[in-house]
Amino acid sequence: MRYHECIVFLLAKAYQKAHGNLKRKVVPFGLTPVQVLVVEALRDEEGVSAGEMGRKLMLDSATLSGVLDRLVEKGWIIKETDSADKRSLRIYLGSKARDLNEFIAVEREKANEEILGELSLEEQVLLKRLLRHISG
Repeated sequence: MRYHECIVFLLAKAYQKAHGNLKRKVVPFGLTPVQVLVVEALRDEEGVSAGEMGRKLMLDSATLSGVLDRLVEKGWIIKETDSADKRSLRIYLGSKARDLNEFIAVEREKANEEILGELSLEEQVLLKRLLRHISG
């Protein structure tokens, strides 16, 4: 098999293109693509523990911890000690995230459209299904 037919190579190149595209769109907000992922996940469900967030986003605790700390520093999220379990932290959107979340969602959607734009609807659905299967 030639390198340009290797699935690992193809996935890596697709990731680089998609990641770079999203990064260009969210840099003006002072965010990285991983930080956008956390903020958008919190938009769907606030008050999750750091452990739950890590499992949902498939991020290891060391990576997630650094991401969360930077988001707290920038005012995007708030970490609070769980009243029922003092060892656990609950994560909530900060005011900055609440104010800008819709704008971020629009930019993320534009990034998706640019990546998927040349594919038919059927191809888009199939690609997403296959990627979920591979990553799951």
